[in-house]
Amino acid sequence: MAARKRASTDSSAQTKPKETTTRPKPKEPPLTDPPIAPPKSGVILKLTLFFSIPYFYLIFYHCKIEHELRKSILINAALSLAGFFVTVKMIPVASRYVLRRNLFGYDINKKGTPQGTVEVPESLGIVVGIVFLVLGILFQYFNFTADSNWLVEYNAALASICFMVLLGFVDDVLDVPWRVKLLLPSIAALPLLMAYAGHTTIIIPKPLIPYVGLEVLDLGWMYKLYMGLLAVFCTNSINIHAGLNGLEVGQTVVIASAILIHNIMQIGASADSEYKMAHAFSLYLVQPLLATSLALFSYNWYPSSAFVGDTYTYFAGMTMAVAGILGHFSETLLIFFVPQVLNFLLSLPQLAGIVPCPRHRLPRFDPGTGLLTGTNDGTLVNFFLRRFGRMTEKSICICLLVFQAIACCFCFVLRFFLAGW
Repeated sequence: MAARKRASTDSSAQTKPKETTTRPKPKEPPLTDPPIAPPKSGVILKLTLFFSIPYFYLIFYHCKIEHELRKSILINAALSLAGFFVTVKMIPVASRYVLRRNLFGYDINKKGTPQGTVEVPESLGIVVGIVFLVLGILFQYFNFTADSNWLVEYNAALASICFMVLLGFVDDVLDVPWRVKLLLPSIAALPLLMAYAGHTTIIIPKPLIPYVGLEVLDLGWMYKLYMGLLAVFCTNSINIHAGLNGLEVGQTVVIASAILIHNIMQIGASADSEYKMAHAFSLYLVQPLLATSLALFSYNWYPSSAFVGDTYTYFAGMTMAVAGILGHFSETLLIFFVPQVLNFLLSLPQLAGIVPCPRHRLPRFDPGTGLLTGTNDGTLVNFFLRRFGRMTEKSICICLLVFQAIACCFCFVLRFFLAGW
């Protein structure tokens, strides 16, 4: 996420952790801006192999998937792969434009070092959002017919995501106050909620049936309210669990990978065609998200040569919320977000104004040792540093991403043991 210290009339309300500091005075850089550092291809190759081997094993061997459905999944994967390369090529191009408009900042966690004086372009999540939307539109040609029952909800999902990309970019440019940011996902989720035609029921766990008296409970409008709140939580939780090079995109990559594996496993285990299509629908959205996020991750990983901005965090959160809602596994999605829930709970006293809240809730950086020290601010980053001691920015980010992966694995284990319930 890209962040700056800006002149703001409501600085105390802006609470999310940030990576960069000091909005520079407007100036016109030369037309021949130097290109940003090349993508970290080695990191992306390792991550791709680590995920793709078990993923394609599930698709081709372990799970029984109909030929036509497997064909659609592979077409979507091919489009996503093309989107990865387009995003990698477009980010350096877009970085030149945002630098010319003075949309850049300096990395707070490198302040006092030569890297802390580098102008890093920000708001480059706009590239990922645009490529994703183009892929989503093109995929309709290969998979949906004009009378498809899913086409309305699919386009409503794209409309919500597009709305969130626009609002995120507006936030990057105008620096919207924090309390207003809470409303933005609510507005963006309206197309999805209005077009949603799925069930509004929840299955009661078997041990609770004697007390509730029902096996299935229809929540009606309350379920749609829950979906709207889930969209608000997912977008803002990615936005506030931030402040390190690669953390915002990294957590998205981990959660998106878990969502894809969950979808494939559910498709292979079910005989209900509508249930399969719901998970396939989710998969069609998350595969392009993962591919384009990996492209951005190649520039955003430590040391970052591009900041993602609120555009990306809002876009990623909304996309995963939409995938969970229309895939009918919003409860499972919430378990994938356990680190974000913990970060929110730690942040709650400051978000509610009970405890004084600074504008930037980042750890302290020691330029002499290159280590970060945790502060008393209520974030998961600071909690890890206080609990496990001082670390480099790269090390603490890896620890948090491993914790994210463990939380996702815990979700799979929990589902396995509670499946009978």
